[in-house]
Amino acid sequence: MSTDTDGTTHVAIACQGGGSHTAFTAGVLGRLLREREDRAFEPVAFSGTSGGAVCATAAWYGLLEGGTERAVETLEGVWRDLSARSAVDRMTNEWAVRLAAVAERGWPVPGVSPYDVPFTSAGRDRFLEAIEAHVDFERASDLAADADLDLIVGAADVTEGEFATFRNAGVTAESVLASAAIPTLFEAVEIDDHWYWDGLFSQNPPIREFLEPRELEAKPDEIWIVQINPKRRDDVPESLEEIADRRNELAGNLSLYQEVDFIEQVNDWLDEGALSEEYKPIDVEFIEMGGELSTSSKLDRDPEFIDRLMQRGARRAERFLEERSERRE
Repeated sequence: MSTDTDGTTHVAIACQGGGSHTAFTAGVLGRLLREREDRAFEPVAFSGTSGGAVCATAAWYGLLEGGTERAVETLEGVWRDLSARSAVDRMTNEWAVRLAAVAERGWPVPGVSPYDVPFTSAGRDRFLEAIEAHVDFERASDLAADADLDLIVGAADVTEGEFATFRNAGVTAESVLASAAIPTLFEAVEIDDHWYWDGLFSQNPPIREFLEPRELEAKPDEIWIVQINPKRRDDVPESLEEIADRRNELAGNLSLYQEVDFIEQVNDWLDEGALSEEYKPIDVEFIEMGGELSTSSKLDRDPEFIDRLMQRGARRAERFLEERSERRE
């Protein structure tokens, strides 16, 4: 592991997707950013998919626009606006979670395409409003031009069948929506004549892009991955909803581990002297949410649930930093 001459470690933080569960990631990032000076590390890049893209974008913009406290405020503000606060929104949220819970228990629930639901556009508009209320993307584009902090958002190009990433000034509210557009809930998002679905179907989250050409000293020394999907589960899923959810978890983790394998392969090539000095070894660390939450809770926007997840993330980040300090002693 290498660091700056002043002992500061350059860190890239990758945020996996997972619906409402990624409020955990907001708590993780808030705690990490508040500890960065005392713990002698500095973010050089964020990446994310789906809800992880929301968190990565909020943290990135907040740091560029006003530093640590602004980043924390942006993270908290976005999730506050995404949560169900009004009476009508709470009722709608409770209905959606209960319906998902019924399906999770194996009871048949009729499926409806988002293209056949008239209020799908309202959900899309609500999402965009929540993001744009806290992230000024035009200003972000200007700030990104002179910044050494990267943002990478992943999505899946539906018609081309390819992974897609949006980077820095190329990240807009629409591309964050594209990264979060679960195809059973949102219509595909059109950007420049391409149609996108949730980043969970692509790189979850993008990692190898952290190695793209840039000054060697600006490349990360470490990559920290905020992992939402559990690697293992105690029980075999039986209902169709549980099976589908575990299938998505495995697919998301598979893409994540492929990204990590690429970094480890680069490290092996460096050890063998097979790569030029444009590269350097990078340590990979995981910040796992842990525990098992229900499938239906990925849709739960209850403010108290969101707050609990954020608090859980803050505690987990603190424990991660303490364990990291112990390993470095």
